[in-house]
Amino acid sequence: MKNQDILQCFANTTEYVSGQTLADKLGVSRQAVWKGIEALRSRGYDIESIPRRGYRLVSFPSFLNVPAIRASLETKVIGSRLEVLDTVGSTNDYIKVLGSDGCQNGTVVVTREQTKGKGRLGRSWQSEKDEALAFSVLLRPRIAPHEAGAITPLAGLAVCKALREFTGLDCKIKWPNDIIVGRKKLCGILTEMSAEFDAVEFLVTGVGVNVDQAVFSENIAYKATSLLLETGRHFDPNQLLARLLRQMEEEFISNDLKLSPFAVEEYQSLCATVGRSVTFTRGSRRINGMAVGIADGGELKIMLSNGSLCNVNSGEVTVQGIY
Repeated sequence: MKNQDILQCFANTTEYVSGQTLADKLGVSRQAVWKGIEALRSRGYDIESIPRRGYRLVSFPSFLNVPAIRASLETKVIGSRLEVLDTVGSTNDYIKVLGSDGCQNGTVVVTREQTKGKGRLGRSWQSEKDEALAFSVLLRPRIAPHEAGAITPLAGLAVCKALREFTGLDCKIKWPNDIIVGRKKLCGILTEMSAEFDAVEFLVTGVGVNVDQAVFSENIAYKATSLLLETGRHFDPNQLLARLLRQMEEEFISNDLKLSPFAVEEYQSLCATVGRSVTFTRGSRRINGMAVGIADGGELKIMLSNGSLCNVNSGEVTVQGIY
């Protein structure tokens, strides 16, 4: 018997469940049930007990846990399989192994601590336990590899909209895949793909949100922020994750995993890069220009000093005034 099995017995009920009923359902002794209840209590689950009535789950712990996430989750596909880890190197790496083993579409892995989180261009992003919300979503879309480019901007749009609604902050998108508040980074997004020549096997989108960090290391303090620093409030990570997953599913479904004209319009309206001076690399040259919009494929449209337009779809772009 796993403690998770006991929690499952409390699902969808606010009534007391007798120790004998739990023992019968789980095929164990009442003593084993009692030990499982005590173990859950030691982990922060508030479980009330009354003689001759049984046990009742009163509240979940404040840290990430499956029952609390499911209590708030309003999705049909994303989160159909859900794993919460205490610690992991990278949720993207972990879920890619599950993907290679055939895990279902919509699988989500979230961790209380990520020690080797990955960002664009090989960068790392770390935090203390229970300070950040780091999770990965695996999808199995029936698309060709060249059609996968819409996933990251759609995810960025979804995360930005969800954070704005959930926290009240004026979050914006720094093209292509960061969410910022003011001039500082709040969240990063990274999409990876496993594919054959003409078909995607699966896509993995990893999201990392700075939630409860009060202090950042000296080398990133100038460019990083958190929900706690911006609002002075502690947000329930279980409810936050459920809200993010719901918005991601809505954006993916409503846009059919494509950058629809409406999605591009919404993305552009929330993109802090547009309207700013930028510098990018083309070959060995560093080129300056003005970001003027988002192209239909999600590329950044830049007007050069000679008045010509070019689209940038990859590489490093430095944005004036934003880290």
